[in-house]
Amino acid sequence: MILPKTIDEVLFQLDRIITQSKVDQSRLGYFAILYREVTLAVKKGIADGFFEDGPRMEKLDVVFANRYLEAYQRFQAGENPSRSWMLAFDAAEQKNVLVLQHLFLGMNAHINLDLGIAAATIAPEDEILGLKNDFFKINDILFSLIGTMQDRLAKVSLFFAWIDQLAGGKDEQFATFSLEKARDHAWNLANLLAPVSPDNWGGFILAADQGAVVLGKLIRQPKLRSTRWMIRALLRFESTEVVVNMDRLMDRSEDVV
Repeated sequence: MILPKTIDEVLFQLDRIITQSKVDQSRLGYFAILYREVTLAVKKGIADGFFEDGPRMEKLDVVFANRYLEAYQRFQAGENPSRSWMLAFDAAEQKNVLVLQHLFLGMNAHINLDLGIAAATIAPEDEILGLKNDFFKINDILFSLIGTMQDRLAKVSLFFAWIDQLAGGKDEQFATFSLEKARDHAWNLANLLAPVSPDNWGGFILAADQGAVVLGKLIRQPKLRSTRWMIRALLRFESTEVVVNMDRLMDRSEDVV
């Protein structure tokens, strides 16, 4: 895989992963679909002048995406990516993991580890200060996608749709809060890394990866008994057809018979 240099090239590589995941009937495609939606939204934001510095945001998007693409490539080659990505990728081989958990595991590794590294890479030293406004503007884009993705998840699991209605919007508030906390963490990591030479980032990255692993294990196996019960219940009503689920996440449910 040749790593992308533009957002369009990122989208091309994500499409390749999605296509291959369908061929392999691999759950690795779930996160790639979510990431494609986010990338498209960021691309539109840049085109619409939503950010203060569009070219810089495209650079951040590409560097950020390449962290995921490199991890995916290493895993597919039988090599070891970061531990938090390994946790997410390994889950794709397990049938007792909700589609939602797959998405959260990917988001955990990508935001809690990769995002801070990408931000410090494109905005070293004092440049990180100038990135702050645009960095947090992406939150608005992410929040705007929560409802859409929940609607698509409801097509994967009818029980999820029922819980979504029962929650009465509180689940959206929780998702928004969780994203805010994760991105705040990524911003703090970026500010730790930016003043430091990349040659000396090793300790910071190891610590961030370990923190993401701890959170990832909780996503995979929550401590609360009630949450574990809910996951088991959701699994009973969730489609096990990987390609069907991928089509529904991509809002192609009209193509699914």
